[in-house]
Order: sequence, then structure tokens, then C-alpha cells
Amino acid sequence: MPASRNDSAPTDHGRIEDIDVAVEMQGSFLEYAYSVIYSRALPDARDGLKPVQRRIVYQMADMGLRPDRGHVKSARVVGEVMGKLHPHGDAPIYDALVRLAQPFSLRVPLVDGHGNFGSLDDGPAAPRYTEARLAPAALALAENLDEDVVDFIPNYDGQFQQPEVLPAAFPNLLVNGATGIAVGMATNMAPHNLIEVVGAAIHLLDHPEATVEELMEFVPGPDLPSGGIIVGLDGIKDAYAHGRGSFKTRAKVAVEQLGPRRTGLVVTELPYLVGPERVIEKIKDAVTAKKLTGIADVTDLTDRNHGLRLVIGVKTGFDPQAVLEQLYRLTPLEDSFGINNVALVEGQPRTLGLRELLQVYLDHRVRVVTRRSEFRLARRRERLHLVEGLLIAILDIDEVIQVIRASDDAEQARTRLMEVFDLSTPQAEYILELRLRRLTKFSRVELEAERDSLQAEIDALVELLSTEALIRAQVARELDVAAETYGTPRRTMLLNGGPVAARPSRAAAAPDLQIADAPCRVFLSATGRMVRAEFAGDTPGGGIIPPSRRSKHDAIRASVDATTRGDVGAVTSKGRLVRFSPVDLPSVPGNSVQLAAGTRADQYLGLEKDEHVVSLVPLEWQPAIALGTAQGVVKRVSATEISNKHDVEIIVLKAGDSVVGAALAPDDTELVFVTSDAQLLRFDASAVRPQGRAAGGMAGIRVTPGERVVYFGVIDPAASDPVVVTIAGSAQALAGADAASGKVSVLEEFPPKGRGTGGVRAQRFLRGEDTLTIAWVGSEPRAVGADGAVRALPDPGAKRDASGQPLDGVISAIGTGVS
Repeated sequence: MPASRNDSAPTDHGRIEDIDVAVEMQGSFLEYAYSVIYSRALPDARDGLKPVQRRIVYQMADMGLRPDRGHVKSARVVGEVMGKLHPHGDAPIYDALVRLAQPFSLRVPLVDGHGNFGSLDDGPAAPRYTEARLAPAALALAENLDEDVVDFIPNYDGQFQQPEVLPAAFPNLLVNGATGIAVGMATNMAPHNLIEVVGAAIHLLDHPEATVEELMEFVPGPDLPSGGIIVGLDGIKDAYAHGRGSFKTRAKVAVEQLGPRRTGLVVTELPYLVGPERVIEKIKDAVTAKKLTGIADVTDLTDRNHGLRLVIGVKTGFDPQAVLEQLYRLTPLEDSFGINNVALVEGQPRTLGLRELLQVYLDHRVRVVTRRSEFRLARRRERLHLVEGLLIAILDIDEVIQVIRASDDAEQARTRLMEVFDLSTPQAEYILELRLRRLTKFSRVELEAERDSLQAEIDALVELLSTEALIRAQVARELDVAAETYGTPRRTMLLNGGPVAARPSRAAAAPDLQIADAPCRVFLSATGRMVRAEFAGDTPGGGIIPPSRRSKHDAIRASVDATTRGDVGAVTSKGRLVRFSPVDLPSVPGNSVQLAAGTRADQYLGLEKDEHVVSLVPLEWQPAIALGTAQGVVKRVSATEISNKHDVEIIVLKAGDSVVGAALAPDDTELVFVTSDAQLLRFDASAVRPQGRAAGGMAGIRVTPGERVVYFGVIDPAASDPVVVTIAGSAQALAGADAASGKVSVLEEFPPKGRGTGGVRAQRFLRGEDTLTIAWVGSEPRAVGADGAVRALPDPGAKRDASGQPLDGVISAIGTGVS
């Protein structure tokens, strides 16, 4: 019978310890919080990736899923990442993979998805139905991983290795942004344009003391994947300076004729992460609640061929612009984005401004390039060492064979080779493994060529590693390549307008949809910016900016009196007249016009890449509009020839020709041409009879072969003391590299000639000069540089055929002052 158990005796199954629950909870919570912050929710400031995103990109690269190879099932990628690297479930891995493939989420997608990867209104298909491979940009993030450019760390169970951070050939965090919620903190970063970010990064490399304001010359604001319009830049400036801020985004909407008597609002771009179904739902809710009137119907015509197209019908009798303003207030057609730039820097969460984000990335790239260069240098030295040993063996191969044959084993053969030929252990080992087919004369030539090539590469790498300045220059070159390879033009328009009106409360009644059609004046600067100046009285009046308050871009190319809801015509270099309303232009006070607050005319009007605005004209004018082209053609178009179309061709251009200037030209005015070979021609506008839109014009000035017209304008006989400004330079000089020479002459120095003649000489070229780069005719000239800053001009009074005077700075455009 077994012995009885003493229940009061202590057991050795374990021990019980009394602990403070508060202390235990605090410790456990802190460990959990650190895990979420460091291992899940926040991106690393160096490569801009969260751990799961980094593991996806690395594992796909390790699987060979390159852009030039076929797609594989997403479920396979998810399984590989989960089994080898990521210690969490398959759902968050697939969610991260899907976001990397969505072009509406990332500015530069890192995964090339095949199948249904979701939309702004619907989720993706299951991973067994979709396929994926790396996008080209992802290769730039993961390149050179086999060259010891970053440290590797163990995975969750220590069986595999993974990179602590990716090399990141471009600033992915700024380019693609990030979003994540951790414990006690969150991050929300807007995407940016790759070309602009690289420009700022290179500038910071060259100028380490650069300020945020200087960097914003390169990165003026976010560039969202869906395009749209950013209204107001104050919040963006705060975010770039301190890491926190907010901005408003608006949809890109155009007023179009949907039928003979029906007007509609056509939405072609939406705010970031806003889908059309959400917009339609909010519009229906506002109409049902009687908060919004004037809406006839909403139709979603979006397709794969034409992209987003949301058509909102406007009832007869309602002002489309007034309805649009209410849509901005009541629906997601206007949305807010809060910037919170929180990222990990050396394992610690930090709130970073634009300069800090770029600096952390650049420090990382300098380390990557340095480590890569050191790795390549070591490998090339190792290879050179072996090649030199092999050349020694080939030169006396018979004795090498004799030594090997006379040895009892490999160890003795290696030792004797080292003694006889003064070789190192690696060289002796390499010779022992040598194949007989390498013992030809041709192989010796190859080895000598390889030796010379290796030595040249070693010398280049040694020089590169000799100073940090060369390393930084290499980083800048590689950033340039990344921008050229993966960069795309800006999609989001930036409007530095006033504050956006607040959204109305639920109890607020539907407002009157009539917008005051106030007088205004639309200005086009010489650098291509447009702005709307509002006036308190009934008649537009100007305000000349005092010299002490002048800012960038204040040289005027054209100005037009209009009304807020009226129409203005923009004449483009391709001979088109584009009708637009100034209601959405940035507004400034009429008594202190600052054109630096304006928006780029080509972006505002949606022009083609190689097209720009040459002038503005009113659409209800009595006299004809005159146009001059680069090939010397002149044309006047009657007002009756302009239809009510949004976009109309007003001159038929010959191949290779373009419009260089346009303005209203009554019969009592004069037309002026200036060519690149310094010939000026002035003649009466009455010598050019008005023609129809389909006409190609007539001969204006005789242009020498190989030359072109650099200026065309209209001179009002009432103008006070008009002058001719000419800037001469060399056609072979790089743009902006030479300040060149210029002069200012009185227009009366130039006698009128007949239409179709060659004119008279306007400037004598100095040695090294062979062309006029800029010319301008008018009163009160003002010159600006490429950055819009005012530049000094020579004093007026020079003879018409005199040579120019050296200029203090490079002049990019000339206009007149605001008046």
C-alpha cells in the first residue's frame, strides 16, 4: 500500500511571487507600446518603410520577382513573408502589399499588381485571385543589398536574416508619404513629387545651411497621386518648418455645356483618398436635406480609358460657380489633410520638418555609398591580388606544373608554390584550382586587361573615398538618375489663396447660390503666373507697388479688366484661345498686387507640356487681336470670329512655328517685331487686314534663315516714352550661365518700315555674342530672373545700333510694372 501523501508539505512544481499589479501593467504596456511604435506602425525616416513593407519588398526581391519577369500569386508572396520574416498574420501583410500597389495611394507605387487591387470605394480581391511583382522603383530601394550597404538583423526566430533598412536610392518617405497609428502617437505624411524632392535634396547636399524657405523653392507643396488642387499654403509651410500642419484639397472641376441649354460641373480629379461613390452619396444627402439646391443629377462616367469623370448636372437658372462653392462646403469635393511628420530616427520617434527629413535621408545615403564603395574596393583588391598571382603562374607555367606534380598532397603543393614564387595563400589556392584551358596566350592577354581595368577601378574608388565631398557628389548624381528614371510631372495644382470658408452647421439653411460678380483685373506675369486683383469700387483701378514692397514675379506681361464670374481669353503659343473664368484664381487686393501669390498659368489652364500662355485678352473687344509668330507671320483676328467655345484655334500655324506675342490692335496702333539677329521692324496695324480663324496670316517681318522672332507686341500711340530693351548673348552658352549684355533705347530711334521687310538693326553684337535672347518694347520696363526676382537694367538713351552694357545678373523675362 503506497505511503500516504503529506498535503501540508511544500511542492516543487513552481513558486508563487507577490507582485505589484500597477508595476506589472506599466512594464507590460510600455513593452507593447514600444513594439507597436518600433516594429509595426511608424516608418523609418531613412527608407520611408514600415517593417512589414520593408519585408515585403526585400522578400519579393529575394524571390526574383523583378519587373521583367512574370507575376506570381499574391498569396505566395504573403506566405513567404509570413513564414520567413513577419511574425504576424497574413491579413496585415496582404493589406500592406495592396497599398504598395495602389497608384491612388502612393505617388510612386512599389508593387506592380495584376488583378483587382481595390479602389477608393471598394476593397481588393482575395490574395489567391491577385498577382504581384516588384515595380521598377522598388528595385531602386533594394539595390546593392549584396554589397554590405546596410546591416542585416535576424528575423523573429533567428533562422533568416533581413535588412535593418533598405538602401533607398530616392527619398521614399517624402515621395510616397506614410500613415499609421501607434500607441500615444500617429503619423500622417503627404506624398510629394519625386523630381522636386530630389531637387531639394541635392540643394541641401550642396548647401548644408539651406533654410526651409530655400528648400520650398524646390518643394512648394505636396503632389498627391490623385491630382486635385491645394488651396492655401500656410499650413504646408508650418508642416515643413515644424512637422505639423494642415491644408485643404479641392477637386478639379470644370464648367461644361452638357447640352444646348444645359450646363454641368465635370469633376476630373478628386482630393487625396476620396472616391466618387463617397462624393455621390454626400451630394444626395445634402440635396435630400435641402442643404443644397440647383443639382439636377449626378452621373459617374469613370472608365479605364478616360479616367475619372463625374458629371454633376446644374438646373436651369442656377449659377454653376455658386453651386460649385456649395459643393466644396458640403461634400468631400473639398477635404482637409492633416500633416504629422512622425518617423523613426535611430529607433526613436521624432517629429520632423522638411529639412530634417531630407537631412536624415541624405546622411543615410552618404553611409550607403561609402559602405558600397568600401565593399567594392575590397573586392577589387582581392580580385587584383588573385589576377596578379595567376599572371605569375602563367609566365612560368612549366615550373608551376613541375612543383605541383612533385608534391605529395595539396597542402605541400600550396606551401611549395608560396615558397618558390613568393605567393600568398589565396593566390596559391587559386592557382591550384586553375583549369588547364586558362593556360593559353589569349588568357594571359585577358588577365592583363583585367588587371589594368581593376587597377583603374581601384584608383577611382580610392579617390572617391578620399573626401566626403566626392561621396556627396556621387550621391547627388545617383539622385539625379533616380529622378530622371522614376520621376513624373506634378499632378497637384498649388493655389496660394486666402482661407477656405468653414463648413456650415447641420442647422444652417441652404444659402443663396448667387456669387457677386465684382469687378477685377487679371494679371499675367512675365514668368507665367496669373493672379486676380479685386477692387472695392465699381471701376477697376490699379495700385502701383512701391519699390520697397516689390516681390518676385512682379513684371507684367499682360493684364485684362474683367469680372469675377466673367470670361477671359488666354492666347497660347500653339495659336489657341482658351476661355476661362478668373473666379478660382488666387485673389489679392487691388491696391497692392503681389504676383508671387499667383498660380502658374499653364497648370491653371491645363495646357500641354510644350505650350504656354503668351497673352491675355478680353472676350468682348471691339478692335481685332494681333498675333505674331516665331517665323515672322502676323495676323489680326476680328472679335466676330471668336465663338463661345471653351477652346478655339485662332491661327493656323506652319510646322515648327509658334505664337510669340498677342494683343488688341486697333488700326491706329503699331506692330513691332524683333528677331534673334537683332532686327527690329515697326509698321502700322492698319497694314494688316483682319482675317478669319482658319487663315494662316501674312508676312510680318522677313526672317533670315536660321533666325527667329523673339518679340512681338502692339504699341499704343498714347503710350508715354516707349523704349526698346534688348539682351544679347551667345547661342552656345548654357541658359542662365552668362549674364550677357543689354541696352535700353528710345523707340523713336527706330524708323517705321513697310510690312514684310527686314527692319533695322537694334543692337550691335560684342565679341562672343551672336544672338538676341530677349527683347521687349513698351513703357516702364521691369526685368526679372528665373526665380522671379527683379534685375537691374541699363539706363535708357542708348543708340539704336549700339552695343550693350554688361548686366549684373541673368535676366529671364521682361515686362512692365503693375498699374
